[in-house]
Amino acid sequence: MFRLLKLAAAVLAAIPVITTPGVAQNWRLNPSYGSATLNAGFMPDPRMRSVQAGGNIRINPIGGCPGGGYVANAPDYRVHYRAGGFALSFYVRAPGDTLLLINDPQARWYCNDDYSGLDPAIRFGNPMSGQYDVWVGTYGRNRVRNATLYITELGPFSR
Repeated sequence: MFRLLKLAAAVLAAIPVITTPGVAQNWRLNPSYGSATLNAGFMPDPRMRSVQAGGNIRINPIGGCPGGGYVANAPDYRVHYRAGGFALSFYVRAPGDTLLLINDPQARWYCNDDYSGLDPAIRFGNPMSGQYDVWVGTYGRNRVRNATLYITELGPFSR
């Protein structure tokens, strides 16, 4: 039963959120913690970036993030990715309750909260090439320091 629930959570983690969570999020702004250009098969894998999770903008409950949360206006990180036969995953490890909000190259929004404990993950099984804008948010209004964003082709929480 636990495996079935875990599988369902993994499937739900990659369902597009075609709604309005990004109305206040501006993917055109420069990301707060930088960007990376990655080609399929990139090394080292995973790539890591320390961020401070959260922000002042409340996102309403949406698919993958049923409790909503708080994010910044500008993306926290941007990935320019050239696809090539590997799945692409984003996940966060943090000492608090975080969420992931991603705008993919086709302007579709994805959100996940609590993939593994309080840590979120989003997996693109067949990723497309292009720009992925990433927000690391928080479930509550408090910001979470020492959050780490991981980008990997090995799968969520592979390290």
